[in-house]
Amino acid sequence: MASSAGPEIERLIALLSKLPGLGPRSGRRAALALLKKRDTLLAPLALAMAEAQAKVRTCSTCGSLDVTDPCAICADGARDRRLLCVVEEVGSVWAMERGGSFRGRYHVLGGLLSALDGVGPEALRIGELAARVGDGEVAEVILALPATVDGQTTAHYIADRLARTNVPVTMLARGVPVGGDLDWLDDGTIAQALRARRPA
Repeated sequence: MASSAGPEIERLIALLSKLPGLGPRSGRRAALALLKKRDTLLAPLALAMAEAQAKVRTCSTCGSLDVTDPCAICADGARDRRLLCVVEEVGSVWAMERGGSFRGRYHVLGGLLSALDGVGPEALRIGELAARVGDGEVAEVILALPATVDGQTTAHYIADRLARTNVPVTMLARGVPVGGDLDWLDDGTIAQALRARRPA
């Protein structure tokens, strides 16, 4: 901590240090930058955070974040209600929406299964997913989960859980990215791209 700083500054540094990607050193730099620009940065940030805390809620349907419940995506009648894309966290919804190519709906799990971290199915929104798929409206479940051990474990668990619904469960393709150079890819990505090859 900053030994010469007052308790208010130390608390700000400690809270900033808890953010993903920030540690004590980055927290100190962020706190200093905010305090140097109180009028143009700190005050607007504090206001935005207070508004977010008061107004942002979790969508009871999909688990995403919005100021309305259901969220704007779930309430959009133009979206294809037959397609349900399952993601780990809300950031993945934002990434998919940024691309603009998916016009279905989402289901946010709130994490991944992890035996090491003690995260089981009951800690995630898997039961809610099964209920949504079981209502007969969903025609395809698309798993957009990370290509990690926990991501793959979660994907297999969900596929097994939904097997009795007879709704197809698919996964996003993995492999060589558009514009990617083979020389820069890791062995696992190249192997997956070979397994997922398709006719030219």
